[in-house]
Amino acid sequence: MRPVLTAGEMREVDAQAVASGTPVATLIERAGTAVATEAIALLGGTYGRRVVVVAGSGNNGADGRMAASVLARRGVRTLIVDAREAPGKLPSSDLVIDAAYGTGFRGDYEAPDPAGAPVLAVDIPTGVDADSGVTGANAVRAVATVTFGALKPGLLVGEGRSRAGRVFVHRIGLPVPPVAECEICLVVDDDIVAHLPVREFEAHKWQTALAVVAGSPGMYGAPGYVAHGAARAGAGMVRLGIPGAAPSDMGVSEAVSHVLPMNGFDEAALEMLQRCKALVIGPGLGLERPTRASVRRLVTSAPVPVLVDADALTALGGESSTLEVIGPRTEDDPDAARGRVRPPRRVAARAGPHRRCARTGVRNRCRRPFEGVDDDRGGAERSGDAGHSWHEPARDSWDGRRALGGDRRFLGPRDGRARGSRDRGARARPGRRARAARGSRRRGPS
Repeated sequence: MRPVLTAGEMREVDAQAVASGTPVATLIERAGTAVATEAIALLGGTYGRRVVVVAGSGNNGADGRMAASVLARRGVRTLIVDAREAPGKLPSSDLVIDAAYGTGFRGDYEAPDPAGAPVLAVDIPTGVDADSGVTGANAVRAVATVTFGALKPGLLVGEGRSRAGRVFVHRIGLPVPPVAECEICLVVDDDIVAHLPVREFEAHKWQTALAVVAGSPGMYGAPGYVAHGAARAGAGMVRLGIPGAAPSDMGVSEAVSHVLPMNGFDEAALEMLQRCKALVIGPGLGLERPTRASVRRLVTSAPVPVLVDADALTALGGESSTLEVIGPRTEDDPDAARGRVRPPRRVAARAGPHRRCARTGVRNRCRRPFEGVDDDRGGAERSGDAGHSWHEPARDSWDGRRALGGDRRFLGPRDGRARGSRDRGARARPGRRARAARGSRRRGPS
């Protein structure tokens, strides 16, 4: 899992770093270097490249100015534009670095037109709320974002997810708390794989059998997806019951169909649970009163673990009503006893409700994997200017657009020449072996 820190928590981390003896100037130098590193990677080189940096007056702007300095030393032509005086349209360039305002920005931001150039955001795209992902209509839209210390909620939820592009996390020596101490964390693929049980050689299908109670007449898509997903995830047997539907209506070849009555289907569903190890209930059931009553009775009396989703969540009702239903199921559960169970309502994309949900008794059961997380590099120990060393982990990267089907090819050559020729200022030369082979052809056989 990856730690996710709110803007307030990041301010505390920054203060701890300074209090421990790391000068602010050192942190800015590290942050600016990280931004410059990712900028060069996006540009594919430095020779002949032009970069415009939109910098504000705070630390975020200082990071951008440091990045401009590093890029200039590498041969990039840089132009720094004051965020308060930025024109409506920026000069033509190969890349725009958005360092206008950081995670503390509130309000609407009118991003200048990048004139067709890709945008690399510093810490978070300006105009995106760091805690909720809420953005204004004219907030910055970046192809990539370099964030420091840890991910922010606004990079993962709401519209901020798509406006951030691919996110690179650079620790820059900040004392980020371990995942165990974070109230919000990001679940990645490795976390899911680590919890998948190993199938024994002598295992049989009933050891991983799943029952699905979902759908209603005319609502067959949701239960079909659930059944397909269960089969792909490794369920040895999938029993599918759609209240009020005939077997001919259940067009899922991977599932064994069971007829359930439209009203009072809980008793028939309990019989369907025989030999099954878990139950999924909810998608597409509908919100009619008899359906709600059947859902509540089935969730209470099911002798197997139950995953409640969609319409079944609504059927559970408010907090007191939910406690009546799942209370008997959690009496012997120490995890559930540690916190109150909150009503299953829609959670707004902001940090407060996320933290409240994390404190509930079902927090260890409701983590959802987030697509597009990968580690690009192995970690490396580096020495800082303050005389200490820190672990700069893999430039942890998250590609929000990969889950949305976005194009990951950010920047390419401006013309048809080889990329290497732009870096050396001349036509790319053939390798030594190619030159030798060419020479032997000219000389002919010996």
